[in-house]
Amino acid sequence: MIRTALLVAAVLLPAAAFHAPEARAENRQIRAVLEGSEEVPALSTDGRGSFRARIAPGGDAIHYELVYAGLEGSVTQAHIHIGQEGVNGGIAAFLCSNLGNGPVGTQPCPAAPARITGVIVAADVIGPNAQGVAPGELDEVLRALREGYAYANVHSTLYPGGEIRSQLGHDHD
Repeated sequence: MIRTALLVAAVLLPAAAFHAPEARAENRQIRAVLEGSEEVPALSTDGRGSFRARIAPGGDAIHYELVYAGLEGSVTQAHIHIGQEGVNGGIAAFLCSNLGNGPVGTQPCPAAPARITGVIVAADVIGPNAQGVAPGELDEVLRALREGYAYANVHSTLYPGGEIRSQLGHDHD
């Protein structure tokens, strides 16, 4: 009986550790395709994009790449938002902005077609306070990514609320 219990523990404990949220976050890859049909409400646009990210070992940074093309308006800004599928949410972190509204160090958004890369650390997280995420709470953004209630959004002059979007994390990557 003891030998069986030890065998079960030897098999299940490593498996449980592998499935823990903290373990899944290590070096996790996130991939998404951004489209107008994912906007709220859905849009008809030729714009398309992709978002790729990797959560750094230790969970202290998100390394990302954003690519977009074919937008019908000029790009104004791009962000990671906190919000489940089908719902608009607040901004968690800027990816780029041409409006001067991002934190110091926010890179400008190049004209489409474009590819930008960057790193988000705790100091880059601006909220959203109204959704229980305080500035600097990168762990809350990581939780939203893991649980599928964060999205990437590219805004344009024609569609200020967002022209292309995709949910990130969970079953969306």
